[in-house]
Amino acid sequence: MKKITLGKAAPFIILMLISVLALFVPSFAEYNAQGKYNSADIAWIIVATALVFLMTPGLAFFYGGMVHRKNVLSTMIKSFVATGIVSILWVTVGFSLAFGKSIGGFIGNPFTHVFFKGVFSGAPWSLAPTIPLMLFALFQLMFAIITPSLVVGAVAERIRFSSYILFIVMFSLFVYAPLAHWTWNPEGFLFKMGVLDFAGGTVVHISAGCAALAGAIVLKRRTVHLENKEIPPANIPYVLIGTGLLWFGWFGFNAGSALAANSLSVSAFATTNTAAAAAGLAWMFFDVLKGKKPSVLGFCIGAVVGLVAITPAAGYVAIPQSIFIGAVAALISNIAVYYKSKSILDDTLDVFPCHGVGGIVGMIMTGIFATKNINSGGNNGLFYGNPAFFFTQLKGLAVVITYSFSVSYGIFKFINWVMPMRVSKADEEMGLDASQHDEKYLQGTLLLRNSSVAMELEKTIQDY
Repeated sequence: MKKITLGKAAPFIILMLISVLALFVPSFAEYNAQGKYNSADIAWIIVATALVFLMTPGLAFFYGGMVHRKNVLSTMIKSFVATGIVSILWVTVGFSLAFGKSIGGFIGNPFTHVFFKGVFSGAPWSLAPTIPLMLFALFQLMFAIITPSLVVGAVAERIRFSSYILFIVMFSLFVYAPLAHWTWNPEGFLFKMGVLDFAGGTVVHISAGCAALAGAIVLKRRTVHLENKEIPPANIPYVLIGTGLLWFGWFGFNAGSALAANSLSVSAFATTNTAAAAAGLAWMFFDVLKGKKPSVLGFCIGAVVGLVAITPAAGYVAIPQSIFIGAVAALISNIAVYYKSKSILDDTLDVFPCHGVGGIVGMIMTGIFATKNINSGGNNGLFYGNPAFFFTQLKGLAVVITYSFSVSYGIFKFINWVMPMRVSKADEEMGLDASQHDEKYLQGTLLLRNSSVAMELEKTIQDY
């Protein structure tokens, strides 16, 4: 039997401790709000919550299809494992930090809803009065799950699984929860400033993009990147499946952020689809202008960039303007990817140029094209004669970018000090599927690493 170290035992011990503590949290009666909730709103937000959850496996396929085949499983599980970690964190303390009683506009009181205390029986969220607080908490949980999952693409093919687990915990507590509180809690200081982020341009995409940039810097370059080797995608059909699931789930992500089954939700649904369509085409056609052939990857990446860019603007801009937002975001991210490829930055799957830059473009476009004709609770942007709001968006951007990058960089450096984040050169050469999980992805087949069938099949493929 292998010797068990404290580092290996810690995650299990912590989970068991939380499980035992949960036994002593009293249950509460259902909140009596007869006639207050709207059945249609509840039904739609339940569906939207499920749609946002579907984005995480979609992201796993999207990322898993683009890495080297020896790292497919390790990349996919890093996206998927957040569903477990963040769910437990959110119930214990995460929801309280993001949406609990505000402490100075910077963070929620962690004891407000510890272990979901009062969430089932409490009054509805002030900005979602027609649905139970529990449903609002679950909807927000899905956003918290996918955000650290986005960072996987930047550090793929070289980060230890155990180190990434710790990153998810620290990022969720020290980056995601504060940003969600600042932006979406009515007592948050960015909310009070008037910064508008409909569904997560800052909270989700810019925070993940900046964390991806920090992670790529701390982990340094892969061996194949240093040697300028081109890595073929493991499975492009996986990328197509992932894109389809992400696009589908994004309707819940954006349209669900209206928090009701109303006309605003319909408008957000339409702008989401339109921006994604325009961005996918813009990326593909721009590649053709550069002398390339129209590619599956190009359209898929462009569509996702369009979805990212429209996220903060979805409930504030009109449908015609969403075409412009998607097309421009794709163009800017495409150029950013090109210049990144000429640099020494090893952001494996271009998370910062796509999600970080896409989110930044979306926030700026919100400052330009937002209109009260679409959402009376929003603001008019620069295009409609209100430069003050445009500069408010820029100030909010500066705060979020600075905070997200600096804290994420500190988290990566701290983890790297506590435990080596990077796998050994031998493990990197072997592939993280085998070295980290003792499994292999082989032409769509999952086999044990030491299986004679697996080794024979791999040798045949390599010979071929």
